[in-house]
Amino acid sequence: MDAPTTTSADNGTSGGGSWFTPRKMPPIEPSDGEQDAPDGRRPAVLRPVGRRAAESRERTSATESAVPSPDPARGPAAPVPHAATGPAAPVHGTATGTAGVPEPGERIPGPASGPPEAPSTPSEPPQHEPRVPSQRSASAIPDASPDAILIRRTMAEVAPIADKVTSYFYALLFVRHPDLRPLFPAAMDAQRDRLLKALLIAAEHIDNAPVLVDYLQNLGRGHRKYGTRPDHYPAVGECLIGALSKYASAVWDEETEGAWVRAYTKISQVMIDAAALDELRAPAWWQAEVVSHDLRTPDVAVITVRPDQPYPFLAGQYTSVETPWWPRVWRHYSFASAPRSDGLLMFHVKAVPAGWVSNALVHRAGPGDIIRLGPPAGSMTVDHTTDSGLLCLGGGTGIAPIKALVEDVAEHGERRSVEVFYGARTDHDLYDIDTMLRLQQAHPWLSVRAIIDRQAHLQLPEAIREYGPWDEYDAYLSGPPGMIRSGVTMLRNVGIPSERIRHDSVEELVTVG
Repeated sequence: MDAPTTTSADNGTSGGGSWFTPRKMPPIEPSDGEQDAPDGRRPAVLRPVGRRAAESRERTSATESAVPSPDPARGPAAPVPHAATGPAAPVHGTATGTAGVPEPGERIPGPASGPPEAPSTPSEPPQHEPRVPSQRSASAIPDASPDAILIRRTMAEVAPIADKVTSYFYALLFVRHPDLRPLFPAAMDAQRDRLLKALLIAAEHIDNAPVLVDYLQNLGRGHRKYGTRPDHYPAVGECLIGALSKYASAVWDEETEGAWVRAYTKISQVMIDAAALDELRAPAWWQAEVVSHDLRTPDVAVITVRPDQPYPFLAGQYTSVETPWWPRVWRHYSFASAPRSDGLLMFHVKAVPAGWVSNALVHRAGPGDIIRLGPPAGSMTVDHTTDSGLLCLGGGTGIAPIKALVEDVAEHGERRSVEVFYGARTDHDLYDIDTMLRLQQAHPWLSVRAIIDRQAHLQLPEAIREYGPWDEYDAYLSGPPGMIRSGVTMLRNVGIPSERIRHDSVEELVTVG
């Protein structure tokens, strides 16, 4: 992804819970950690594993009395899914084919809701990042390395109790390293699964270097906005292994521990190196002032912001957003326009029930407020080296990146065929149909069709069967997870190869925002 050549005011650290005040541009005061940034860029990620597995378990037991036990009432969590990365409610991690990745607007249909006064946990759909590989079992992969086999065996062991493993991991991390707690949001329910699942997915794909490195580099760059430093990685690695050794004791031995140490060392080094390189050319985050707030429906707002520094991105990408009302809580939203000459950025946001960030943006934000933006991410972009047509399916606020793609084609002066299917439950939900129709009038190569579920009794993916053929088109999908899943299947059935299907990440996959 392109990046600006500026540096952030505080060298990319998070800044804590009071980094600005609504409607005022806050002064940025570096913390001690920011002033004492480490010089080295290749620290030892984990200490050498010199103890035997039994000793490892003894060490874990020694700290157990200080570590709160996971809440059994929460029950086990489902194993990490194997879909592409996608958000649906703003699913904005884009993916190619059936894979995608995580940090990414809110597009889950639901009744409008005012901002919750005292929510216990953020319940917005998770946001995701790009190109997370699908889960695979060791037996399904030929020529798996010995380390990969041991790692996948561990993951299979902890999958039924993943929630307990995650809870214990964070308990260890915060008891042993309390200085890391301020980097995380106050309510951990939404955050808790993200870091651990990202690490587990990366470790599970340790043999798939090309895909894994790309994913980890995006992850490392994205973690700069949290204030993550190289010296944080060893602490995370030690607590990860501590949690795994406790809950995978039936299969844990010295060889397994060694495999995890080697995997985590590789994973963390790729992330550290990517963050260090990104620091030379881009800020960790941008401050952006809200310049307009257009409430299109009771629960959908079109928000335009002006970043404090140039913000290079590509049409079809997304970013993460933090508001002053919920510090350290980030959600992903797609850009709703192609890059503009005035540098303004536009987002479509749907307030979801009990959604902290979405409700703040729809019901509290206004001109003059300052929000923070993470770096751009996502691969749902137009390939301008081909003249293939574009088949675009946008459901709900998923029309935002589709609109950006149309503008991008227009700005390149291309006359390739672009077919847009705009799906909604009711005509009231077609909040941006006028904009799309104006684009259609201006560009003869563009066709826009509205698909209203309650009138046509036909959901968006199935509607494309009545048109086509589509075998010469590149397909783009953006919207709720269910629409993306069924849409991918439908597009394959009508002859579009997986490698030519691009979409936002589906919500089950790792979220790192």
